[in-house]
Amino acid sequence: MRIWPALAADVICIVVFAIVGRANHGEATDALGVLDTAWPFLAGYVAGLLLSRGWRDPLGEPVAAVVWLATLFGGVLLRWLTGAGVQLSFVVVATLVLAAMLLGWRGIFALVQRARSRAGHSAAV
Repeated sequence: MRIWPALAADVICIVVFAIVGRANHGEATDALGVLDTAWPFLAGYVAGLLLSRGWRDPLGEPVAAVVWLATLFGGVLLRWLTGAGVQLSFVVVATLVLAAMLLGWRGIFALVQRARSRAGHSAAV
């Protein structure tokens, strides 16, 4: 898989996480508000991508785990450092939602690829 679709999928997941979180708390979901919520997580994501060299294999298991954890911890740390508020319930929800989103699309993609591979193999036999 090329890196750009993977980057786009990850960024969309992080932005959707911010939109849904803001909407659930009755906050505005305009572009500036969403960016204000998303930027710490996007910064953590970029750090994880660089740390894992994710551009080489964005679907690899170690890359996926590093990107998820860096997005989570980087985002939470930056929120805490900027006084944006970090409560245990937020960390738990962010952990679960970001895992489901950032790891989830990769898992679905892998299943589709396996199914395609099996279908191609069965047709060739």
